[in-house]
Amino acid sequence: MKKHMHSLPEPERIEALTRGLVQQASVNGTTGEVDIIGNIRHILAEFPYFQEHPDHLWLQTLPDDPLGRQNVFAFVAGNADAANTVLYHAHIDTVGVDDYGRIKDKAFSPDALNNFFSTYDAAPRVQAEAQSGDWLFGRGALDMKSGAAVHISNVLHFSENREELEGNLLLVINGDEESEHHGMTGALHELKRLQDEKNLDYVAAINNDFITPMFDGDETKYIYTGTAGKLLPAFHIYGREVHVGDTLAGIDPNFIAAKLTERLHNNYRLTEHVPGELILPPSCLYQRDTKPFYNVQTAPGSHLYFNYFLYEATPADVMTQLVQETQQACREAETYLKDQFEAFLDTTGLPQRDLSWNIDVTTYDAYVEELHERGIDTRSVIEQAIADNPDADTRTLSFRITGALQELDPDKRARVILFFAPPFLPHNYLKDSDPGHRQIKAALEAVLHQHEAKTGESFAVKKFFPYLADGSFLSLHETKSELNALLQNMPEWERLYPVPFETIQSLDIPSINMGVYGHDGHKWTERVYKPYSFGVLPGLIRDTTRQLLNGHITA
Repeated sequence: MKKHMHSLPEPERIEALTRGLVQQASVNGTTGEVDIIGNIRHILAEFPYFQEHPDHLWLQTLPDDPLGRQNVFAFVAGNADAANTVLYHAHIDTVGVDDYGRIKDKAFSPDALNNFFSTYDAAPRVQAEAQSGDWLFGRGALDMKSGAAVHISNVLHFSENREELEGNLLLVINGDEESEHHGMTGALHELKRLQDEKNLDYVAAINNDFITPMFDGDETKYIYTGTAGKLLPAFHIYGREVHVGDTLAGIDPNFIAAKLTERLHNNYRLTEHVPGELILPPSCLYQRDTKPFYNVQTAPGSHLYFNYFLYEATPADVMTQLVQETQQACREAETYLKDQFEAFLDTTGLPQRDLSWNIDVTTYDAYVEELHERGIDTRSVIEQAIADNPDADTRTLSFRITGALQELDPDKRARVILFFAPPFLPHNYLKDSDPGHRQIKAALEAVLHQHEAKTGESFAVKKFFPYLADGSFLSLHETKSELNALLQNMPEWERLYPVPFETIQSLDIPSINMGVYGHDGHKWTERVYKPYSFGVLPGLIRDTTRQLLNGHITA
């Protein structure tokens, strides 16, 4: 670290770090993710502690990553000869910048954006906040380069004040959070290696992914003791294609897809009920048919998938619910299509035709089992589908595998096959039934009470971080049988999405989110609030770290 930055007051140092990180583009899926990790390692390498202990700072290359992405690890051994360790983690990748439109060239320039928004009267609140000087704009400023900067600053503090630590501090900064979470899932092996080699006891992890108001005028700072999970339920729909001149005799998969979207998308009836938590419904992320080009034949198939947040329910619960909803949607589609065909016959006087309107509903696992019972070889077909689509992303490849299996049906029945596509993010939270978890929560609440009195801030502890975060991969609440219900319906998961679930269960690290604060994450008006994020939050995280380590909580 440059000497002048080292001597800056902490809020100014964190702001300088944040600015530097924002100015270095690291959009997910680009080489910027590689470059910025190297830069962060260089910053940490200038800390006196890591100059004295260079082996406590290292890079981990993610296996089989096409970009050669890496994670940076920094280990600070505390004053006491103790195994208990607190893990800091943050991601450094960002979403893209196309949303900035005509000012896209300014997306990584906080000062240029502040100047622009200071005169941007189309959004008075944004303009006022830009004029105040209390907000820092830029892609990644809120999500979450400011968070990485806070962790780096706290590592500096503890590396120079090791007597405050009755245990150890481990920092990991990773990429690929905004897409497949390969950064954190790749880090799990390294966390396990360190645990085994150094006999570490991971007391808790502290993420500082961004927090934001829940409603207009909300000034509460929310602390989360767990993370919501995520499923990606997918639907492969096979219909009965026809020429448009015979359209009423067909079973249009796009119509079935529309019925499913109507039934599932933003349907709050399908959400879990967890009092006091921000619970979100399913939302459609993808819907399109399988026709590769224009012609006058109706589509043979259609694909869709949904984001499905997971709180306390299991994947098996969700699959049961979705099978029921899909069956009802298909019954409605069958009735409608049959009624329209009958009306057509009544009007034209044409004779009846021997047509079935039945639409089967099954899961991937059940359908594969049905094929096996009929003596049909599925393995060679799956292998061929994978070989034929070497560049497809995991969701597309899952559809290609399922579609190839559908083609094996000798009866060519109209059918909906439900399966789970990557990614899957586990849900986890502090359980009241666990003594160690209760101790963590009590320690956290004690620190928050002290900081409310000291800073005037208002804090609230919530169970689930309402967005998606890497903390999902640090603990797994599903039993083996509950996990099997997911994996048996995720095509070729060991190859397409090889998450080390056994390692997650072995590590079992409780994850807390104490985030930087701001507005409009993932929007072109993204901005972080400096007084809290750079002035209050660092001390809050330090005090929580001390409390967790000094209490030597055993989770």
